[in-house]
Amino acid sequence: MHVVIMGCGRVGSTLARSLEDRNHTVAVIDSEPDAFRRLGPGFNGDKVAGMGFDQQVLEKAGIRRADAFAAVSSGDNSNIIAARVARETFGIQRVVARIYDPGRAEVYQRLGITTVATVKWTADQVLRRLLPAGAEPDFRDPSGTIRMDHMMVPESWVGHRIGAFQEQAQARVAWIDRLGEGMLPTGESVIQEGDVLHVVVREDKADRAYDVLKHGPDPEA
Repeated sequence: MHVVIMGCGRVGSTLARSLEDRNHTVAVIDSEPDAFRRLGPGFNGDKVAGMGFDQQVLEKAGIRRADAFAAVSSGDNSNIIAARVARETFGIQRVVARIYDPGRAEVYQRLGITTVATVKWTADQVLRRLLPAGAEPDFRDPSGTIRMDHMMVPESWVGHRIGAFQEQAQARVAWIDRLGEGMLPTGESVIQEGDVLHVVVREDKADRAYDVLKHGPDPEA
């Protein structure tokens, strides 16, 4: 992929290096040339000084051959304008904009621009660490219908099949954290002590999933 990034702050520079480490080509745009120092001497991508919503600047960054565009500068307005130009003028389908105001982020999400609301994300991370298990999911889809939770396995489920848990909980186990590594389970996989299940479940079935986990396998199931 070729990815164009607007903004070379901490987020933009980290994103650029991560993409390059994965063998993608990257062009970074920033209005302050000094910001490119954050990329470090090992960065091989393009550095383009200018405003990320300027079409000529975007052209210089290779927007016409780009597969994705990320607007992660410190300004909400600049990010949204640049994201809309990339999507509507140049036809880029994978467009992400960093938005500090979560209310505005929801509006632009409805317009088809994927947004990351920094304040909301940070608050969600804190909430997940403050509230009891199940109170706040790791992920919830935009419609609010599907959620993902990580669930610590109690002793009562050790030695039982993943399939049995999925059937009783009416949920899916996406992956398991086991001994520090992720693994993709099958229905026949057996739950082991210390496993952490990453469970995808409908919002209206979440309480059921936690109850099933807490009370153990149904002997009659």
